[in-house]
Amino acid sequence: MERDCVVKIPSMVLVFLSIQHEKQNTVIYRLRTVFNQLVSDIGSPVDFELPDSLNKWNSTSYTKIRRNVYLTKKVKRRLEDDGIFCSCCSSAESSGVCGKDCLCGMLMSSCSSGCKCGISCLNKPFHQRPVKKIKTVQTEKCGMGVVAEEDINQGEFVIEYVGEVIDDKTCEERLWKMKHRGETNFYLCEINRDMVIDATYKGNKSRYINHSCCPNTEMQKWMIDGETRIAIFATRDIKKGEHLTYDYKFVQFGADQDCHCGAVGCRQKLGVKPNKPKTASSDAALQIIARQVAANSPKVKGLVSNKH
Repeated sequence: MERDCVVKIPSMVLVFLSIQHEKQNTVIYRLRTVFNQLVSDIGSPVDFELPDSLNKWNSTSYTKIRRNVYLTKKVKRRLEDDGIFCSCCSSAESSGVCGKDCLCGMLMSSCSSGCKCGISCLNKPFHQRPVKKIKTVQTEKCGMGVVAEEDINQGEFVIEYVGEVIDDKTCEERLWKMKHRGETNFYLCEINRDMVIDATYKGNKSRYINHSCCPNTEMQKWMIDGETRIAIFATRDIKKGEHLTYDYKFVQFGADQDCHCGAVGCRQKLGVKPNKPKTASSDAALQIIARQVAANSPKVKGLVSNKH
């Protein structure tokens, strides 16, 4: 049964207006009188809940953006960065091409403007792809998290990881400031040498995707129109209502952080890197793709034949 708790403020609180004119012992006496009166008015303890607006309050506010904001010098785009023209062909019957068999996609590069598939091309730049329906939620042990609001198939693009692109010097300065402030939430993702995406102040929902030692998504580094960008892709089928996670491969900065993912074989600490056996399968796959690309591109064929 719900009960309303009404606190009446006694008129004696007006004594605070004249505190500076009272002697210390008189002030202490009157303060005690005020608090005793408040206890009397409140009566027995009453259970209550905070308003929804306070329960949903988030201390890590940020500006929502759709594309990376460069605070460091952007790498100049070159013609050779436009990607390799794929060999996919569209037809009147096909509603979508440049899928899993697209050479550009295999090399983690979006199709260039020279793609012959036109509007049927599925390997578009990230900002031209539909973002999956996801929402942020409050978790029990991991702060904010992200939940899928629709079924997501394995291999599908979920969302791009965006933020402020900064250099290593700026990144180090920000890390030390955050450490001194006692902050434990970091939203940093390395693009390449001397370039880091920091989603602390600007970003999107991807910044709230939590870590798991057995995740259902992964970060992939792609070349988009000559620009290195990061996106989240599903590593298996994800059902609506399921939490999205990926392996942070956490670089420790400060004290150890406990892992609360609850997965079988959890590593317990975020600072512990996964034991992943080295295989030559990825190298072999790249060689196969390189041969296929060379066979379809005279320009690349010439480059490959002149290099080991």
